[in-house]
Amino acid sequence: NVGVVGGVAPVRGYIEELLPDVRSGSITPGKVFDLELPLSDVAEAYAAMDERRATKVLLRP
Repeated sequence: NVGVVGGVAPVRGYIEELLPDVRSGSITPGKVFDLELPLSDVAEAYAAMDERRATKVLLRP
């Protein structure tokens, strides 16, 4: 049997240490957002996450 367990990642604790490396290009964090929408489509963004069509949505003004 195989199982998958998820949980909250304490990412804010790493930002101060890792952000300079990301900005300098010495590390590549990979793709963070899997859907990009205009801010006016915020309801669609929530629906996409609720329906598991998206994990992380970037809303552009």
